[in-house]
Amino acid sequence: MRCHIVPPHMLERLARDAADPVLSARARRTMALTSAHYVERLVPPPARSPEEDFVPKRTIHDAQGRETLPGRTVRKEGDPATGDATVDRSYDWLGATFDFFEEIYRRDSIDGAGLPLISTVHYGDGYANAFWNGEQMVYGDGDGVVFTDFTGPLDVTGHELVHGITQHTANLEYYGQAGALNESVSDVFGSLVKQWHLGQGAGEADWLIGVGLLAEGVQGVALRSMKEPGTAYDDPRLGKDPQPGHMDDYVETYRDNGGVHINSGIPNRAFYLAATAIGGNAWEKAGRVWYDVLTGGALAVDVDFAGFAAETVRAAARRFGADAAETEAVRGGWTGVGVSVTQTAEALG
Repeated sequence: MRCHIVPPHMLERLARDAADPVLSARARRTMALTSAHYVERLVPPPARSPEEDFVPKRTIHDAQGRETLPGRTVRKEGDPATGDATVDRSYDWLGATFDFFEEIYRRDSIDGAGLPLISTVHYGDGYANAFWNGEQMVYGDGDGVVFTDFTGPLDVTGHELVHGITQHTANLEYYGQAGALNESVSDVFGSLVKQWHLGQGAGEADWLIGVGLLAEGVQGVALRSMKEPGTAYDDPRLGKDPQPGHMDDYVETYRDNGGVHINSGIPNRAFYLAATAIGGNAWEKAGRVWYDVLTGGALAVDVDFAGFAAETVRAAARRFGADAAETEAVRGGWTGVGVSVTQTAEALG
């Protein structure tokens, strides 16, 4: 499993750009480096007291343009700001993501047991990606032509850290529909971290992932749109956003681990539809249902969209009631993207 924010289809387009050999070379190097780093880490968390205070344990490293991890330590938990905006943003966004999960879901860090949050910034020369490698965050500065500093958008950090939470909970296989759900769960909670940080309700949020990451002149607004998959960008160098928002347009492909970054648009839109139908703060009800499913232990590692959908409806029924408006909103989110959920009220109990 290699969890990175920029989909390979975007980098592959840039790698073929004969008009800009420097950009092409950087894209190829980014692809190679992203594939090289992954460490499997699955450690069950110990039991924690519900009254225990959870505090982050952050350490930021500077790779100084090299490709060696973790790099030179430049800021530790409680240290003052360094004046390097990239270092300090990484520190702040790790904290914001930690605070979200601690305050909203009473989760103590990535593993639920206080795992230290480690980050490396200024990784590589023009490295155009950010990723979670199983133990830490890694950010590139971007190529300055298509992508800007990857510490910029909060939801990039949120997205990648949630890959770590998935790793320590449902451990969804990173292939096919299970892999697309792995990516979608990271988009869902990455977006919720941003919405919570900005104090935005479901109706106010932009539901975009990575706003500000595309450089000036690129024809696009973000990496992905949960509200309208397939509309985030349409640029001569990047091509058109290929994400579908309905099962009618599901993409069968062997690339990108069976299209994990492409077909994630379908469960992304299902969550958007459910959250906006419920209204209010998306992290309070729709987000709680998705979190219950992610951490509840009922998911098979190779679960498909229909299986995940069934679990979300079941979780909503347990929390709000089988006939509750919230449960119907969750069901409606999935049917709105062509995923049928047919359980009876008795089965949902």
